[in-house]
Amino acid sequence: MRNETQTVYEQAGGAAAFRQLVERFYVRVEQDPRLRHLFPSDLEPGKEHQYLFLTQYFGGPTTYSERRGHPRLRMRHAPFAIGPVERDAWLEQMLAALDEVAIPEPARSAMRDYFLMAAPAMQNRHLPE
Repeated sequence: MRNETQTVYEQAGGAAAFRQLVERFYVRVEQDPRLRHLFPSDLEPGKEHQYLFLTQYFGGPTTYSERRGHPRLRMRHAPFAIGPVERDAWLEQMLAALDEVAIPEPARSAMRDYFLMAAPAMQNRHLPE
């Protein structure tokens, strides 16, 4: 994603900002019982995957695709029961991490918009009607 001459990745502060965002998010995951059960005991591989994905998505290096191929986010998340509670918890914690890292505008709004769109797309379990 580009805004005139800079990508969101560049506007946000590059690798350091994205590392910090992912670290802050995973601290929150560790403390949130609505989310922790969805993640393996070793969080490090997931942190790296999320960092590489977000970096690439927002205009940084394409290392994610080089290492893992197409993101296929829905397929990669299919084994995990993501219902409304988990969806909302993920979004809550990601937006809180985004605020905590203090990503500057306009990158913050672009990232927030993406997270608001991505959270419902990952939901794969629905409450009975």
